[in-house]
Amino acid sequence: MIELLRRYCPALSDAQRARMAVYWEMLLDWNERINLTAVTEPAEAAQKHFADSLTALPYIPEGARCIDVGTGAGFPGIPLLIVRPDIRMTLLDGLRKRVRFLEAVCEELGIKADCVHARAEDAGRDKAHRERYDVALARAVAPLPTLLELTTPFVIRGGLSICYKGDAAEELRRAENALTALRCTARVETVEAAWGRRALVMVQKQGSTPSLYPRHAGLPEKKPL
Repeated sequence: MIELLRRYCPALSDAQRARMAVYWEMLLDWNERINLTAVTEPAEAAQKHFADSLTALPYIPEGARCIDVGTGAGFPGIPLLIVRPDIRMTLLDGLRKRVRFLEAVCEELGIKADCVHARAEDAGRDKAHRERYDVALARAVAPLPTLLELTTPFVIRGGLSICYKGDAAEELRRAENALTALRCTARVETVEAAWGRRALVMVQKQGSTPSLYPRHAGLPEKKPL
């Protein structure tokens, strides 16, 4: 994995690559007991998990308060935190087993992150998290209107929700109603990578999220805005 990271993440230091390799070994080990990832081939993981996670780096301000919504196995939050220890990261996931894995990784790597067990719909209405972050991140496989409702309530006015997408043009068109309802604007940053094109949908919050959002658990997926 270290050699693969040297190829696909050439800007990393040896220490950063070593940490990511330890993270990868832990992920493979835990994946035998709980479902963390379907990507188990090292080259694919180096590209689609590690290098892909780092594409948001240029858009995260120094010292930013970040939340990785639906982080799963810790992507993109943990790779970003390995490279950028100046940011403050919250890793949010709705499955307690995954949160225990994230806690174990952070302890093993000696990195600091708040690992929170909660659904995004619930945490987004919690005063401890609502409109408390500069940046929200999401790599979840969900339509953009759903991701917007699940991420933007966490972000302060003027902050960003960064949604990782393969192709964003059609999704942006379908998200027009969601952007209006959630008081946001959006642009797309395109990244050309060795494994294909990655679109980062940069959603800027222009006003406070209306109290109606996020709706109760399950509704953002079942009835996207």
